[in-house]
Amino acid sequence: MAYLKTFGQFLTSFDLRTNSKWFVLSILIGVVAGLGAIVFDVFTQVVQHYTLVSISGFDHPQTIGEHSIYEEAKKHADFSPWLMLVVITLGGLASGLIVYNFAPEAEGHGTDAAIDAFHNKRGIIQPRVPLIKTIASALTLGTGGSGGREGPIAQIGAGFGSWVASLLKLSARDRRIMLAAGVGAGIGGIFRAPLAGALFAAEILYSNADFESDVIVPAAMSSIIAYSVYCLSLPQELRFMPLFGDSLHHTVDSHGELIPYTILSIVLSLAAIFYVKTFYGTNRLFKLLPVKPMFRPAIGAFLTGLVGIGMYFLFDEDVRALSVMSTGYGLLQNALTSAAGLSIPLLLTVAFVKVFTTSLTIGSGGSGGVFGPSMVIGGCVGTATGLILQQLWPELVTQPEAFGLVGMAGFFAGAAHAPISTIIMVSEITGNYSLLLPTMLASTLCFVLCQKVHLYQKQYPSRLTSPAHRGDFLVDVLEGSRVSDVFDPERKIQLIHESKSLDEIVHSLAGTQQHYFPVVDDNERIIGIFSEDDVRAYLYDETIWKLAVARDIMQSDFVKVSPDDDLNTAMQRFTSINVEVLPVVDEHDPEILLGMLNRKETIGYYNQQLMKCKRAGEECDE
Repeated sequence: MAYLKTFGQFLTSFDLRTNSKWFVLSILIGVVAGLGAIVFDVFTQVVQHYTLVSISGFDHPQTIGEHSIYEEAKKHADFSPWLMLVVITLGGLASGLIVYNFAPEAEGHGTDAAIDAFHNKRGIIQPRVPLIKTIASALTLGTGGSGGREGPIAQIGAGFGSWVASLLKLSARDRRIMLAAGVGAGIGGIFRAPLAGALFAAEILYSNADFESDVIVPAAMSSIIAYSVYCLSLPQELRFMPLFGDSLHHTVDSHGELIPYTILSIVLSLAAIFYVKTFYGTNRLFKLLPVKPMFRPAIGAFLTGLVGIGMYFLFDEDVRALSVMSTGYGLLQNALTSAAGLSIPLLLTVAFVKVFTTSLTIGSGGSGGVFGPSMVIGGCVGTATGLILQQLWPELVTQPEAFGLVGMAGFFAGAAHAPISTIIMVSEITGNYSLLLPTMLASTLCFVLCQKVHLYQKQYPSRLTSPAHRGDFLVDVLEGSRVSDVFDPERKIQLIHESKSLDEIVHSLAGTQQHYFPVVDDNERIIGIFSEDDVRAYLYDETIWKLAVARDIMQSDFVKVSPDDDLNTAMQRFTSINVEVLPVVDEHDPEILLGMLNRKETIGYYNQQLMKCKRAGEECDE
């Protein structure tokens, strides 16, 4: 372990804000997050191949940019809906047993756990969590559970960043940054969206329009490395291809198209509100079940399988209806590529039912993400809305597939309160930047309209309210206030002339509540200060009461402040000499006494200002 200690000393030798230090750490996090994404992807495919495909004969469609390691032999059996039900139930059972016996904090969608660790746990994630999350999520998704890959991979990256920071004995601030960089690396790698990964890591921590600015540069570097490492596992022709291919070339032909996109934004907002409320309502219902938590994911998986089978027979054994299970990316690929081949009832029903299957799978305690299902739901709702509006305004709405792409971004931006990173994410995974205008419109409107719902409940409104930044705002509030805001220049202060005898001073103390006494000369210019404690040292030596004067007991080299000094400076001076009162003097003539600054009054003023800031933050959140 000596080399780790040496490495830690090397890292801490850099200034905390220099890019040199974060360059080294980000490369390390990026490499591991990229490798973690590869392992997670391969493990998920292995589980899927030997369970869902080999036993039940179901192989859900993939996107153009995805790579299967079993391209040569995809099916080993005819499709059996009932065997699929057995597979998904056993997958949920295995996932629940592993999670609740080894790492209960790995349940549900991992992004929320990473957000919680950032704000409330000093960036600490137990080392076992990423490993358990990888296994449990691969079992859940590989056997047909409705979930996404961003939650598991975000927690894998975050867990490794946290572990390295703890191993190297870095500060809590550094550990939080490394945790967030791990989130960005995981997202940027597995979705092949490095820029979006970096922005996602900084934006997803807060529900209001706020960013964790310290995270962006480290997250960007680690995201680039993770993306590069993950792409090395793909065939050459897929390495630089977006997840949904590079053939999506939708355009905006007139400003009038923003009207139907505005209508789409309202529809997406309603869908996002329904999704979040259903998800957490289902989660609360599962917690009321009189069974051990480890068995709830199996129940959720069983119900998900039943719903999938119902969809399969409802749409005349159309396999596309099974997109309500697993990732559902295959149907989303069709919706973005050629919406004409899909019916509006199928798209709307899949979107509606996907809300419930995701709630059953993840809300029951199963392990998986919620971003992937959000893309499918938003894409299907968007494409269906585009097809409907095309029938109403055929001249204005000519590309209903474009509504699917915009729907992906708007839906998640509203549900997760991450409009900026979502805009970039959808553009990167589809390879289409020509729809930035309507995507920005939809994401912004959905963000505004969905302020009352939170898909990630561990988010804090802003940096102001986050426990991770309480120390920062102590300094911010103090530096934003002046001594003149606190001290009272009209308050009467008992001054002691430099020639006043100790006997006179002792008798005058009995008639005042003052504890610190400025000493002045004939012109009432301050030359020193003493406290009750300074006088108390002479009380048992009456022989010098008549001889000693104020000049003999005062401190001539005293600490003082001026009205224009900020309160942070004042508090530092209070604590440096451990006194309760500081003289306030004129800035240009430090011998002119203006008043006294009390430490308790300064702390009281700070508390008042902090409460005002908190109330302002709460009002903004409302």
